[in-house]
Amino acid sequence: MDKHTLIEKAKKMAAAPSCCADLKQVAQAYFDALGTADEKTAAKNLIAEIEEDITPIDRLVAFAHSAHAVEIFGAEGAKKFAAHADELQASGAKYCDCGACAPALEILQSKEILIG
Repeated sequence: MDKHTLIEKAKKMAAAPSCCADLKQVAQAYFDALGTADEKTAAKNLIAEIEEDITPIDRLVAFAHSAHAVEIFGAEGAKKFAAHADELQASGAKYCDCGACAPALEILQSKEILIG
């Protein structure tokens, strides 16, 4: 994967409704630092924040089966979400596959390209 593709993935991650505010902020700082002397530091900060925020599958499954998920998605929505999380876990996935976590995982797998 090349740097341009990773930047596009980071933009997709940051734009996802499921991306947390902290990660959006760190991603924006990285985008703002592109092409400057601060880029490498901002890239390291981005990678550290992704590592902190990406949702492991066990945490996703626990959330999907929680009362909080029912509050957010409603009973039927939470039931479908829980089934998806269970299927994801059964398939051997290690992380959530939402619009933020999926590109975040791809970024982590090629982080050396961003941090040099």
